[in-house]
Amino acid sequence: MNSIIEAAQAKRAAPAATPAPARGPLTLHLLQPQEYGRWDAFVRTCPDATFFHLSGWQKVIGQAFGIKTWFYYVEQDGAIQGVLPLAEIKSRLFGHSLGAMPFCVYGGPATLGSPDVQALLDKAAHDLAQQLGVGHLEYRGMQRFHPDDASWHTKELYVTFRKEITGDDEANMNAIPRKQRAMVRKGIKLGLRGEVDANVDRMFEAYAHSVHRLGTPVFPKKYFALLQQTFGDECEVRTIVTEDNRLVGSVLSFYWRDEVVPYYGGGMDLAREVAGNDFMYWNLMQAAAARGCRIFDFGRSKLGTGAYDFKKNWGFTAQHLPYEYKLYGADALPDNNPLNPKYQLFIKMWKKLPLPLANFMGPYIVRNLG
Repeated sequence: MNSIIEAAQAKRAAPAATPAPARGPLTLHLLQPQEYGRWDAFVRTCPDATFFHLSGWQKVIGQAFGIKTWFYYVEQDGAIQGVLPLAEIKSRLFGHSLGAMPFCVYGGPATLGSPDVQALLDKAAHDLAQQLGVGHLEYRGMQRFHPDDASWHTKELYVTFRKEITGDDEANMNAIPRKQRAMVRKGIKLGLRGEVDANVDRMFEAYAHSVHRLGTPVFPKKYFALLQQTFGDECEVRTIVTEDNRLVGSVLSFYWRDEVVPYYGGGMDLAREVAGNDFMYWNLMQAAAARGCRIFDFGRSKLGTGAYDFKKNWGFTAQHLPYEYKLYGADALPDNNPLNPKYQLFIKMWKKLPLPLANFMGPYIVRNLG
């Protein structure tokens, strides 16, 4: 009984708990160059953020393509709570859009989970889209941001391929299906090797050759150089050569947290003879695993393409990318992709252009595709 009374007296005598200080309002801001460090510090710790939310994309897209960007962030009590990078594409040929983000496979608002923060970022994007008079607004997320909002639309077009890897080369090799594994071993037996390049010269040669073969306009070499310069150790150029130093192929990859993302690549005609592309991605997987990566993000592909089939052959499972679109001036969802029948004649003609001419003209076209 005494212990009960003493406990009650102690409870009455204890000081009242100090209430938590009231939090300040959420405020919207546009990123300034002097704030790049703060922005990236948030992005690197935000679970929803991706490599494509980093501030470096503002510099790269602006300098490589002359495209205008708006990098919004929401702040509360001096701390960033969410970010949304946006860029405008305005083209007579391909339409007028505002997106998160052109030239990036992932994008959209990245927050710490607060609906109020996302709502403020959404409103900023909506207001800007109306102000610019765009046809549509696009978010490129790995999941839907507005699953219950009928004003946002999605469509089946893109998938991504992501798979866990280990630090054990033998385990990673054995996880590759048998037929594809045989192709990798062919490249190994032929003595192919990977080299990390300090510039994009060989990568651009292989990439330009490859996309010309597909009938696709090429990105400017300046763009790849800016990626390497801006992202430093997080952007690697890996080139595959034969024993006698002939160029086989090359891939530019991003390293992000515990992931590796092969992003731009290509192969010479020789690659088909020596299983060059197969060896290239295996060589990258080996290097990434040794670096501590545990996710291999094989990247985005369109349904029904050769790239889609190639990645499935590696044992990767396709994951639908439910990109979201909000229509403004447009009355239909965008369809700017090589599978669109209206571009087939253009693709056939492009393949017939001399490579130097295609490399000269390509950057003027591709900046409008995003």
